[in-house]
Amino acid sequence: MILAAGRGERMRPLTDDTPKPLLRIGGQMLIEHHIHALAAAGIRELVINHAWHGAQIERALGDGAAYGVQIRYSPEGERGLETGGGIFRALPLLGDAPFMVVNADIWTDFPFQRLPRGIDTLAYLVMVDSPSHHPEGDFSLSECRLSRQGPRMLTFSGIGVYRPELFAGSTAGRFPLAPLLRTAMDNRQVGGEHYSGRWYDIGTPQRLAAVNEVVINQQ
Repeated sequence: MILAAGRGERMRPLTDDTPKPLLRIGGQMLIEHHIHALAAAGIRELVINHAWHGAQIERALGDGAAYGVQIRYSPEGERGLETGGGIFRALPLLGDAPFMVVNADIWTDFPFQRLPRGIDTLAYLVMVDSPSHHPEGDFSLSECRLSRQGPRMLTFSGIGVYRPELFAGSTAGRFPLAPLLRTAMDNRQVGGEHYSGRWYDIGTPQRLAAVNEVVINQQ
């Protein structure tokens, strides 16, 4: 699943008329970069949620045939359902097995083929070194398990694998993902890894411009 329903408030005015996943880095739409990477990893069935200007995303990507994948959409209306609510709504499209999720508003060279297809925990998160705009990090990684606090605080990359059981007890509507993850962490049910390759959070127009320059210069 590619999460593409964010409003992109911090990216305004760029997102006033364009959904953030369609902004470009290195001449390619952010969401296209993920689709190509997922297809290269052998992942052919994708679900994409959308909200703000979501019809533009469907027009831009179609059914995925141009990328060698099959895309199904999970529309959420203009307001969106936050990360937890968005994934929960899409569960009927995702099936009963563990599924991968990636945020559309990051740029990374993470090789998706190295993600585990099956997990013995409720979730498995890819963590990265904390960037300057988020120095405190999100979670601590120790012996392939994540916890709320610890000596090695890292930032969640927006890439993960989840079992549908993580959402047991949830109800339809807007809700964040983080509380579900923290509860699972308290029960030692969240695994993870540290990725040290290229990863950028495209959160502001300034970061978009900076990452664009880096990616173009390094291609």
